[in-house]
Amino acid sequence: MGESLTTIRRHDREITDKNWIIALLDRAGYGVLATCKDGQPFTVARNFVYDPEKHAIYFHGARKGRTFEDIGEGTLANLNVSEMGEWILAERAMNFGVMYKGVVVFGRLSIVEDNAEAKHGLQLLMDKHFPELRPDVDYEATTDTDLKVTAVLKLDIDSWSGKEKKS
Repeated sequence: MGESLTTIRRHDREITDKNWIIALLDRAGYGVLATCKDGQPFTVARNFVYDPEKHAIYFHGARKGRTFEDIGEGTLANLNVSEMGEWILAERAMNFGVMYKGVVVFGRLSIVEDNAEAKHGLQLLMDKHFPELRPDVDYEATTDTDLKVTAVLKLDIDSWSGKEKKS
């Protein structure tokens, strides 16, 4: 995968600042994960976390279901994350719109098989979505037994882009 996937037609809305992209990923509660198997596209809303050390995104879920059954090693995938702003009114219907911020991520999706890495990804998810809670204080930390029913997915990022419409 390359830059052609993240080329933005409206350069006036393009965001290339890595910190801006990471900040939006850090704020977002969920994104829409897209995969394709045998020519059939599939999307699903998932919570996620960005790991800057691995330049990857982690997801989790049950070890059953379409998302996990469709994934092979290095499955091509896309994550779309966005924030909607205020509506933009205009004189003509074709000029109405909405302010927004968005990030599109392209990469390769795989199931994390290493228990230490899977626990790391799950802890990052907990830290993002429940920052006030601590493992083995407020809840029982993830065990190897938990990982027999909980799958952790990793999207290794090949490219990403940001976009913002201000008015």
